[in-house]
Amino acid sequence: MQQQVLDRIDDRVDDLVDLTRDLIRFPTVNPPGDAYQPCAEFIGKRLAKRGFDIEYVRARGAPGDSDAYPRVNVVARREGSDPGPAVHFNGHIDVVELGSGWTVPPFDGVVRDGKVYGRGACDMKGGLASAIVAVEALIDTDPDHPGAIEISATVDEESGGFGGVAYLAERGWFSAPRVDHVIIPEPLNVDRVCIGHRGVWWAEIETRGHMAHGSMPFLGDSAIRHMAAVLERFEQELYPLLAARLSAMPVVPDGARQSTMNINSLHGGQAEGHDGLPTPCVADSCRMIIDRRFLIEESLDDVRSEVSGILEDLARSRPDFQFDLREMFAVEPSISDRNGPVAATTAAAIQEVLEVEAGIVCSPGTYDQKHIDRIGKLKDCIAYGPGLLDLAHQPDEWVGIDDMTAAAKVMALTASRLLRRTA
Repeated sequence: MQQQVLDRIDDRVDDLVDLTRDLIRFPTVNPPGDAYQPCAEFIGKRLAKRGFDIEYVRARGAPGDSDAYPRVNVVARREGSDPGPAVHFNGHIDVVELGSGWTVPPFDGVVRDGKVYGRGACDMKGGLASAIVAVEALIDTDPDHPGAIEISATVDEESGGFGGVAYLAERGWFSAPRVDHVIIPEPLNVDRVCIGHRGVWWAEIETRGHMAHGSMPFLGDSAIRHMAAVLERFEQELYPLLAARLSAMPVVPDGARQSTMNINSLHGGQAEGHDGLPTPCVADSCRMIIDRRFLIEESLDDVRSEVSGILEDLARSRPDFQFDLREMFAVEPSISDRNGPVAATTAAAIQEVLEVEAGIVCSPGTYDQKHIDRIGKLKDCIAYGPGLLDLAHQPDEWVGIDDMTAAAKVMALTASRLLRRTA
């Protein structure tokens, strides 16, 4: 039966490519959340033809949800002939903005030199297509499988997942006894099993000043200069501390094994986006958003206090320094057991299909495992899929056809073995 399912996937490579191209053609850009519903319905209609029960779940009240941009998720479930474990494949359908630098149409699904190009090809419509084809091949060769197979296509992963996996997890869709094992086909290389990710803390810092005429700045108080003092302290104190911390987690690439902080945005003074000349004013507000990625060896409380401590010290030592610190998003690091059922079974399938030892890694950024772990309390979850991590969010993003085919084989073997697992 195992060779039959591998052969069936080889026979369906053209279908796999076509499905990937079809998914890319839905311009599911987030924000604002374009084309979520038609993309979800396309997937649901396909799986319904294969005997799946289909449910569409709109995340009403979630950030960004509106009648113009409804947060529509689809969950498909196929019950087997006998009781057994439930294996769930979860993929997000949202993609990031295009940016500049494209040399191919980003939503055409161009096929060239063994690759499918387009926004979301790598992250992660190629992986979702591989999971769908894997499950379809498994059903064709083992229609009387035990247990249950689920596939979900969810939204908003790129902006935190609150309208997608988090919303579903809060309502029991990713918890036992409904689900036992989860595979998320994120692009972390076809020969690697990802068992977790670093933590994240997003915060907005605002420094405040006093407006005055730009020709007489001594009559005002520049919020931008106050923010410059914050940045100077970050450079002198915080960044060297972060660079010295290394994790035992197998985070890739190597540079992400240390703590990091990115300045996501910085704006002070008058609004941008107009063509005219500015007016001469001292800035009374400056805002900065920081993206702090932390290690399993660090605590979230310490991460917060390192930043707040610098701000509080400046308030004591720098004349007229005033600030607000607003937490936007926080997620603890997550890691699954590398010897757990889904990780070990996937690693064995990689060895069989690719004839290489599987790498066990952790992701530098978070993905929807955080919600399955934190909200669903389900630990047997990994990321595994085709695509090169370094290509995610890049112009001319692509996924290799051979990698998609290999990933589909790995996922099919893994699902087959987990469904028949009794211990």
